[in-house]
Amino acid sequence: MPVVFRFFSVFPLWLLHVIGAAMGWVAFAASSTYRRRFMANLARAGYSLGAVHAAVGHAGRMVAELPRLWLGAPLPCRIEGEACVEQAYAAGRGILYLTPHQGCFELSAQAAARRWSAERGPITVLYRPARQAWLAKVMETARNRPGMLAVPTTLAGVRQMIKALRRGEAVGLLPDQVPPAGQGHWAPFFGRDAYTMTLAVRLAQQTGAAIVLARCERLPWGRGFVTHFEPLAQPLSDQLEVAVLQINQAMEHLIRQCPEQYLWGYARYKQPRAEALPAEGASA
Repeated sequence: MPVVFRFFSVFPLWLLHVIGAAMGWVAFAASSTYRRRFMANLARAGYSLGAVHAAVGHAGRMVAELPRLWLGAPLPCRIEGEACVEQAYAAGRGILYLTPHQGCFELSAQAAARRWSAERGPITVLYRPARQAWLAKVMETARNRPGMLAVPTTLAGVRQMIKALRRGEAVGLLPDQVPPAGQGHWAPFFGRDAYTMTLAVRLAQQTGAAIVLARCERLPWGRGFVTHFEPLAQPLSDQLEVAVLQINQAMEHLIRQCPEQYLWGYARYKQPRAEALPAEGASA
C-alpha cells in the first residue's frame, strides 16, 4: 500500500478528483449502511440529496487527494480571513484552530503552518493513529511536515498541546470527531444529541487561547483550495455544557457555508458503549 500511495502522490489534482468523485458514487451505491446514514444526516440538517448531491463525490475526492496531500508536492491554497489570525497572535495568546470534517480539512493546518509557523512557531495537530501499521507510519511521516507537529490522541499528546498553547503557538482539532467514552458531553448537533468532545473547550479555558474557526474549500476542476478563517461569534462560556454547545453550533455554521463538502456519511451520532444516551430534553 505505501507503493500505491507513492504512485498516486504524483498524479495531478484534477485527475485525483475525477477518480475520487467516481469512488464516492461507487461507495454510495454499494453500501446501504453508508447510504442510509448519509441520507439521515442530510435530512436532519434540513437538506435533500438533490440539493447537495455533490457531497457524494466530494467524499471520494477527500480520499483520493490524500496521497498527494501527504506525500506529494504542496497543494495550492489561498487564505481568506488572515486578519482574525493576526489579531489573535497580536493579543499574545495561543490559537486553537477548529474545523469540521469538511473539504480538505487537513490542508487548513498545512496552509496555516506555511503562512505563520516561521514567525509564530509550529502548529500542533491532534490525530488518531491508524490501526494498520503501514498506514500509521505514512500518517506519522506525512503529518509531521515543516511547521507542523502531529501528536496522538493520548494524554501525552494533550499535554503537548497545552504546552504549545501556553507558549503562544497554535494547535488544531476536529471537534466533530466522536471522542472515547468519558471524554465527551452530549450536546445537540443539527437538532440531535451527539456525543461531543470536551477537549477543545478545556484547552481554551485552561490556556486562554483564542478560538479561530477554519474550513478548507475544494475548488472546481483541481484548481486548488481556499482556507477560510474566522473568529468564534461569541466569547466561549465558562460553563462546560454551554461551551460545548457553542462549539457544535460553530461547526454547524461552517458546514452550512459549504454543505456539499461536508462528510455527511460520517458516523457523528455514534454512541460509545459506556455512555448512556441523555434523557430527552436534558441537553444544554
